[in-house]
Amino acid sequence: MSRIRNAFNDHKAFIAFITAGDPDILTTKKAIIEAVRNGADLIEIGIPFSDPTAEGPVIMEADRRALEGGVTTDDIFQMTHELREEIAIPLVYMTYANVVFSYGMEFFAAKAKEAGIDGVILPDVPFEEKDEFDAAFAAEGIDLISMIAPTSGERIAQIAKEAKGFIYMVSSLGVTGTRTNITTDIGKMTEIVRANTDVPCAVGFGISTPEQAENMAKASDGAIVGSAIIKILAQYGKEAPEHVGAYVKGMAEAVHR
Repeated sequence: MSRIRNAFNDHKAFIAFITAGDPDILTTKKAIIEAVRNGADLIEIGIPFSDPTAEGPVIMEADRRALEGGVTTDDIFQMTHELREEIAIPLVYMTYANVVFSYGMEFFAAKAKEAGIDGVILPDVPFEEKDEFDAAFAAEGIDLISMIAPTSGERIAQIAKEAKGFIYMVSSLGVTGTRTNITTDIGKMTEIVRANTDVPCAVGFGISTPEQAENMAKASDGAIVGSAIIKILAQYGKEAPEHVGAYVKGMAEAVHR
């Protein structure tokens, strides 16, 4: 069983997303450690990109701050390698195809493996075009995580059948960001997924409160939170890690109920 699947073993999973290098790489590392100490079951580490098409303004600004601060993919590989010496939970990179292409697909996969990464999410790679990426990551034992959106329709079953690690279910149309209400029928999407695979599915996009996280986890296998955490980092900067930990504690407790 992959380490990613272990995150969903005995309870619903709380997954935290943090943009690497915002405001700097050391703060990112500290924030991730605090998130893990306070109940995160899996961490998505965002590798900044200049044109993050799936992201709303909060994460776009985090990417901009990180890139302007000079963070590089090599810095993030090194940070991840150091994190692996302290934490055992699954770590996943979330980035864009261009980042992987510009680095060299096989080289990126090898460096990610060396750093201790378990999976990669590439929001701009459609299901129909994933095979080349999948082969490069699979060769290193890394899961290419599939995404399912409310618009996936008849493709949900097909995507689920080929999924690895876990399935990222997008709660809403549009880009990332906190939302007051989530109206998508997550339960129906989960039913289709479970009819086609035993790979767990977690819901992201728009979750910011413990109540939302608990409801989404009840309807699936876990909840993913990004923008709400990034807002804390934007507000507190280098002092953010303890605040991230406190926020994650409340969210993780809600998901684990």
